Amino acid sequence: MKRLKGVFLDLASVDRGDLNLSALTSLNIDWSLHRTTQAADTAERIRDAQVIISNKVVLDRALLEGAASLRLVCIAATGTNNIELEAAQELGIAVTNVTRYATPSVVQHVFSLMLALATHLPDYQRLTAAHRWERSEQFCLMDYPIQELEGKTLGIVGYGELGRAAARVAKAFGMHVLISQRPGGPQKTGRVPFDKILGQVDVLSLHCPLTDDTHKLIGKRELSLMKPDALLVNTARGGIVDESALASALRNGVIGGAGIDVLSAEPPKDGNPLLDHDLPNLIVTPHIAWASRESRQRLIEEIARNIRAFIKDKTRNRLS
Repeated sequence: MKRLKGVFLDLASVDRGDLNLSALTSLNIDWSLHRTTQAADTAERIRDAQVIISNKVVLDRALLEGAASLRLVCIAATGTNNIELEAAQELGIAVTNVTRYATPSVVQHVFSLMLALATHLPDYQRLTAAHRWERSEQFCLMDYPIQELEGKTLGIVGYGELGRAAARVAKAFGMHVLISQRPGGPQKTGRVPFDKILGQVDVLSLHCPLTDDTHKLIGKRELSLMKPDALLVNTARGGIVDESALASALRNGVIGGAGIDVLSAEPPKDGNPLLDHDLPNLIVTPHIAWASRESRQRLIEEIARNIRAFIKDKTRNRLS
């Protein structure tokens, strides 16, 4: 069988030199592996490609039309917002994505944020680094309140793969779990109306996709309905939270803290209200909930399985 020509446009967004790429390189494909690709270079790099792997490089209609040999686009992620799916379908280009590869990593990060906020871990680390412990009149410092997760109520918005996994871990911590009705969706048995859940939870964790219904789902009104010591955790998408409203709520003690792994614009080149250093009990991490080495290795292997299935004329994780 004739070898295909493949290009990975943004390998650096997945691999930091610590992954085994043999699942890809062992395929019957001649690969061009690019660490990064700027928008101005995309058209030339994909012109003769039959298989493209892209994590975040945008592939719009014009680019797809310019790649006359293209047969398959593999999205190195679950989200599909970087490719014009309708155009791909019209052009007969197959598109695949990868799901469930990052569940352990994301859930671990959710609880890392939750625990760090509940114990004011960054604040105590700063006190220790500032030599406050050495000057203490007693054996420990208790400048910040510490909460236990056991007995607390976790509210989950978005009860898919990640929401369900977070719920399982929460129960292991002895937490009560409430599942929110999907905003804009049909009512389901066992789900709590969104507005009602806000006032009941000690921690609210977001796992829903960013849609018209969830854009700025958490704003000034919603934050005002939460308990003053409640915590917000967002490892989903930045646009789900009104970032200015959250910054104000933290500064004014409307809620107790927030752990944020995603922002509305990434990277945040033009600043962001949540990057102000004076915000209390806020932890912002740079979109790394998914990024354990194990998770990224699973991603590579799943992409290879998608390609292998396509070569064999089988359907696997197909979006178009």
